[in-house]
This record gives sequence, structure tokens and C-alpha cells, in this order.
Amino acid sequence: MASLKEILTRRPISATIRLTVPAGGARPAPPVGPALGQYRLNLMAFCKDFNARTQKYKPDTPMAVTITAFKDNTFEFTVKSPSVTWYLKKAAGIESGSGRSGHVVVATLTPKHIYEIAKIKQSDPYCQYMSLESISKSIIGTAKSMETNEKEKKMRLESLLKLMYKTRFHRLVAFRSFAALV
Repeated sequence: MASLKEILTRRPISATIRLTVPAGGARPAPPVGPALGQYRLNLMAFCKDFNARTQKYKPDTPMAVTITAFKDNTFEFTVKSPSVTWYLKKAAGIESGSGRSGHVVVATLTPKHIYEIAKIKQSDPYCQYMSLESISKSIIGTAKSMETNEKEKKMRLESLLKLMYKTRFHRLVAFRSFAALV
């Protein structure tokens, strides 16, 4: 429960804006300009801060941004890593998923791809308290909906578990339920 001091010092929020902006490519042109301009936010301050925060990513990587606009024309924003589908497309080397999900397989992924994507997504604010196992399950579900096939089931389970829990046999036994993924 929030204390009285926290309640009294909260700033009133005028809007929450969600955008997808290329990394290092925020400019006061559409889509950023009109979205922030209607709430009278400082466009150049956002562009400079966003570009500074996303300079470690490759240019034109689509970044999800959540901007909280306050009534006093100030703002705060959080930057999330690119979506899982974007990572899966890059790992598989395809432009788009299957047009006929369930019928046509577009690409094949290795367990190492899934593990690496899970490690990256674990740094997201919403995923930082999730285990690698649950993030990997989510990524595999997304890959199945895009009809990107993972390599052989037996190999996938064994190698993914080895990557996640290297030499600890007791952890391998504890996570045998992970076989339900396959």
C-alpha cells in the first residue's frame, strides 16, 4: 500500500503512449512527432534520450517504447527489447512467417537460437523475474505459431537443457517436465 507522501507527490498522468521506433532513429517526424506533439512534450529531448539509450542496438531495429506523459508536459519512457517474432525472423533468415500456419513450415531453428533469444528477453522489464525455462516455452510457442520448425525433438530437448543447466544432473532431473514442450 502506498504511503500518504507517495500519494501526494504523484504527478497526474495525461496519457500513456506506445510506439515502435527504430533504434537510433527517433526523429521529430511521424510517428514520434504527432504522438508526442499532441501532449505538448519536448520532442527533441525524447529523440536525444531515446537515441542515446538505443545506440547499443543495430540501426533500424524496431524498439517498443512506452511513454508516460504527465500533465505538467514532462514525460518518462521505458524501452523494451525487440519483439520475439523479430528475433525469430532474424535467426531464421526469413522476411515473414508462414501464410498458412499449420500447413507450411517456413524455417528451422536450433535450440541455441531459442536460448539466445530467451537470454536477451530476460533483460526486459516485464520478463526479468521469469525463469529461462518459461521464457523459452513462450518463444517456442511463438515459433510454432509462425510455423518455424525447431530441429529434431530429442536433440532440441537435450541440447536446450544442457545450455540452460550445463552440468548439474539434479537440475536435469528436476526439469524433466520440460519434455512436455516437445
